[in-house]
Amino acid sequence: MAESAFRGTFSFLEKIGVLDVVLPFLLVFTIMFAILEKTRVFGTEVVEGKTYTKKNLNSLAAFVVAFLTVASSRLVEALTQISANVVVLLLASVFFLMLVGSFHHQADDKGFALEGAWKTLFILIIFVGLFGIFLNAIKTGDKTWLQWVFDWLSQFSSNVSVATVVLIGLVVAAMTYITRGEKSPAAKT
Repeated sequence: MAESAFRGTFSFLEKIGVLDVVLPFLLVFTIMFAILEKTRVFGTEVVEGKTYTKKNLNSLAAFVVAFLTVASSRLVEALTQISANVVVLLLASVFFLMLVGSFHHQADDKGFALEGAWKTLFILIIFVGLFGIFLNAIKTGDKTWLQWVFDWLSQFSSNVSVATVVLIGLVVAAMTYITRGEKSPAAKT
């Protein structure tokens, strides 16, 4: 199969370091600058009665952090892996919401949104996914931290006492769910 012009362009950009240096630099600089602007860590100044952040300090600090990040090949590798996996997680969550929304009855013009326990569950799943992505990107020696966690957890997989604790926890959770009862209308408000 012949290489397309766009594929050749990306190959050229990769060879000159745009994908390994420039894009991670811009990503770290942008996120760091936005955080510094939002939190106002370096303070503010008042000019003609209006309050402004100290953009010069924020941009310099963001530049230094981004430059130091790009200077470390291990950080760039981790950042590239994290970014790619976060995009996949984001796409999976959007596809999930599209599927759920396609079966949802829309009663008004507000659209579809997860609410209550479903929203909390979805946020928890996304948090666990992000936590796993970060653990999988950080390496110690020849193994990632996620591999270390799985290796540590696997030593308990055939342990009878751990299985007993898990079974008792599941039984208690099921009993609590079944016997919780309905809340009175006064308690719901």
